[in-house]
Amino acid sequence: MASVIDPELLAEARRVQVRADRMVTDVMAGGYSSVFRGSGIEFDEVREFAEGDELRSVDWNVTARTGRPFVKKFVEERELTVLFLLDVSASMAFGSAPPGSNRRSVANTAALFVGCVAFAAARNNDKAGLIRFTDGIERYVPAKKGRNHVLRLIREACTPPVPRAR
Repeated sequence: MASVIDPELLAEARRVQVRADRMVTDVMAGGYSSVFRGSGIEFDEVREFAEGDELRSVDWNVTARTGRPFVKKFVEERELTVLFLLDVSASMAFGSAPPGSNRRSVANTAALFVGCVAFAAARNNDKAGLIRFTDGIERYVPAKKGRNHVLRLIREACTPPVPRAR
């Protein structure tokens, strides 16, 4: 049985996509000239100083203990994973406005946020995933790469919660 997507929901997802893509393009213009930047964040090892090493990377504690210069090495972080936790409970309807109004509900703002950050992640070749929850997990979308996956995350973020049978 194929599910039919509400045309209103599809239009809202499209609005979020266009707006988020535009915001990411404006903010990220020229933001990253290289994937490899800085010395990395994750510590890898300490090794003896070799010709050509930067003096800034010297580990002075180990150098003082051993009497010979040592440097710290770090691993570049690549292909990070962004996981969105999205509350889709009734409280997210706060701030609703009549159709045609310029105001957004908290849920619409959250969907826009998911779109913006997911597009930024896709632009950096990072993965993005989503967990929609109320008092329990409603939907889990595993992290993947790519623009099509970002569009799926936006659709999921715009989808209203399914009422639970009690």
